[in-house]
Amino acid sequence: MPTSFVRTWATATIVSLLCVATPASPVRLDAQTPTTDWAQLSKYRDANAALPAPAPGENRVVFMGNSITEGWAPHFDSLFPGKPYVGRGIGGQTTPQMLVRFRQDVIALKPKVVVILGGTNDIAGNTGPSTLEMIEDNLASMTEIAKANGIRVVLVSVLPAADYRWRPGLEPAPKIIALNAWMKQYAARAGEVYLDLHTPMADEHGGMKPELSTDGVHPNMAGYALMSPLTVRAIEAALR
Repeated sequence: MPTSFVRTWATATIVSLLCVATPASPVRLDAQTPTTDWAQLSKYRDANAALPAPAPGENRVVFMGNSITEGWAPHFDSLFPGKPYVGRGIGGQTTPQMLVRFRQDVIALKPKVVVILGGTNDIAGNTGPSTLEMIEDNLASMTEIAKANGIRVVLVSVLPAADYRWRPGLEPAPKIIALNAWMKQYAARAGEVYLDLHTPMADEHGGMKPELSTDGVHPNMAGYALMSPLTVRAIEAALR
């Protein structure tokens, strides 16, 4: 077979394969590219810069968490009157995202106590599949970083949830109970405070009591009103 024929045949074959493999419309790379601020470090950057250092004797407390904490913060003035409490929750966040911004949004603010409430979005798979061990590692890492900087820790139980409306069918209740059991044991070993909000907020199926939430995950005002005095008690215990 002549060499020129082989070359022509090979070229035609490659071109034909490329035509088959090429999509009819160009791929939108921007739609597949993740955000460059995965942990949303920019959300509180300006607020952190504007926040003055704690006054002498001030028992500043930072609340680190997800949408439950973010929804709580606007009510701090009424639920915690006169308390120097700072909200640093971001809706949808998982514990690895919280860990990435922990130094900026907690340590740099020089609180006496940090209240950590996270883990439910990990179970929901918001940033990909997570085992309980992965969540535990992130909570332990945040606790260790706080302790290394002289900050006391309140580890808050994951709130009850029987289902997630944005990702139904995961049956999170048993995983939440297991994670909370680990959290209680870990807090005791670490010499920090565990705050059980799950027990007073859960119904008989492991979901949230309907009078405390409109969607089974996020507290309403009745839910926050129940959570707040228990949280104050836990913070006082941490300060002691």
